[in-house]
Amino acid sequence: MHSPFVFDLYLNTIKKDPIDAEFEVIESIRQQMLQSRQQLRITDYGAGSKVNVSPIREVRDIAQNSKKSAKLGRLFYRLIKRFDYQHIFDLGTSLGLTTLYMAAANPDAHITTFEGCPETAKVAEQNFRRAQEAYQTTKHDIATDIRIITGNLDLSLKSQVEAYSKIDFAFFDANHRYEPTIKYFETCLTKAHENSLFVFDDIHWSTEMEAAWEYIKAHPSVTVTIDLLAVGLVFFRKKQPKQNFILRWGFWQ
Repeated sequence: MHSPFVFDLYLNTIKKDPIDAEFEVIESIRQQMLQSRQQLRITDYGAGSKVNVSPIREVRDIAQNSKKSAKLGRLFYRLIKRFDYQHIFDLGTSLGLTTLYMAAANPDAHITTFEGCPETAKVAEQNFRRAQEAYQTTKHDIATDIRIITGNLDLSLKSQVEAYSKIDFAFFDANHRYEPTIKYFETCLTKAHENSLFVFDDIHWSTEMEAAWEYIKAHPSVTVTIDLLAVGLVFFRKKQPKQNFILRWGFWQ
């Protein structure tokens, strides 16, 4: 590894994975979701699920089949803390658990999260309220400025991006197809800056996502990318030479 920036990031932020007491609130909510028999009618604007194609799903099935593990949430928590990110976009709320890790990382954060399915969005909003109430009884704080935008991301993303002066951190976990992924990337790119970090989910999920990842790596605005197998990190640090790294460290545990 020839980049001091990437070496330090890997050693002190990606690799180190301490379990903080403040995660207990989020994981308690996860356990509630894993036991919930509540049925939701799913509206899906993306590539769909490889596990369950039924339009009616129980919350516990959504929680069980989601690959957004606690380990991935903790990584986002550490990255947001390290760079003190405040303006955060989360493209793909689902049940809101990963969003809560983002919120726990910086109580001053302003988070805009997008969910296509109205019924899933309602569950996520309930989870945000549960977490905020639970954190009031602990010594930890959590961001309270979480705005959930419901509906087709193709129709809502541009106006939301335009309303922000900058985007510090963005997680792309919406429509896992080539053209939408590139469209979302280029829309958010208009508000990226020197220290922004974009994270792309499931970069090896399909041939379309592989092609999208190659396009993003080659983009002239991108300087450093880190392929972590399950997700890809994208930096725009102009003083860094253009380099692409592969660090085989998955997040499914």
